[in-house]
Amino acid sequence: MIEPLLQAMLSGLAVGGAYALVALGFSITFTTTKTLNFSHGEFVSAGAFIGMSALFLMLGLPVTSSSFGTLLPGAGAQLIALLVTLGVMGLLGWLLYWLGVRPFAGRPGMAWVMSTLGFGVILQSIGLAIWGPKPVVVPGPVGDEVIRFFGIGVRPQELLTLAVAVLIMLVFDWVMNRTMVGKTMRAVAANGQVASLMGINTNAVMVGAFVVSSALAGLSGFLLAPIAQASLFMGLAVGLKGFSGAMIGGLSNPRGCVIGGFALGVLESMVNLWQAQWREVAVFALVILVLAFRPTGLFGKPMVEKV
Repeated sequence: MIEPLLQAMLSGLAVGGAYALVALGFSITFTTTKTLNFSHGEFVSAGAFIGMSALFLMLGLPVTSSSFGTLLPGAGAQLIALLVTLGVMGLLGWLLYWLGVRPFAGRPGMAWVMSTLGFGVILQSIGLAIWGPKPVVVPGPVGDEVIRFFGIGVRPQELLTLAVAVLIMLVFDWVMNRTMVGKTMRAVAANGQVASLMGINTNAVMVGAFVVSSALAGLSGFLLAPIAQASLFMGLAVGLKGFSGAMIGGLSNPRGCVIGGFALGVLESMVNLWQAQWREVAVFALVILVLAFRPTGLFGKPMVEKV
């Protein structure tokens, strides 16, 4: 009985790592700009396909290929594909901010919600036109042979996803609390107008927030593709679960968002071990329960407006 529980916990932590990256992306944009990218799920899918396409090109295959066949990209090709993914996704985040958020941010109403949703629909439609709806099996950068220890089997890609998520969390925590960049971001998050008067380029900080957030979404898709196959529809569930993790942990608390993402992944895996059809019910019941008693999340702080 212990082995299946440990297996479910480890698998849940790996998937929760992807959720945590998405949740962290939501937190970065919310704390800095007080807006959210509601096309974050489509950005996850885009990251998977951009990385896959980069691998196709380096192997001499057409971008629209539906299989890698017997060709396996090496570690160098995987690293280049990752860098391409982060760069392209960062550029998409820059475009999203300037075209879909900045023109509407600060104005009455929530036009930016519709503009970000529309950006995601456009992104998905372009993807369908290029690659089609068929999922593609993507080889992992660390192989697909199952590693077994203490009776538990785990794929190397799952361990890599977990390790990357933890590393990103630690690096971001260090940047936010120990560097001038982090202090600048916190200043803009606290009061953008005062930060601007102090000489901080608030536009640059906000653009940077969307660039980093989009890059994290792309990284999540790149890491998930070898686990769950690359699909233009994979990001919807991942984006929704990542947002749920952020709501549980507290959108205003990056650490809490990461913890919420991991917790959601473990819960999902544990319920799946019991009865898979109750997985979604348990996940969103937890979200509703937490928000009913803690509207700002478990680790979020109530925002006090002084008048």
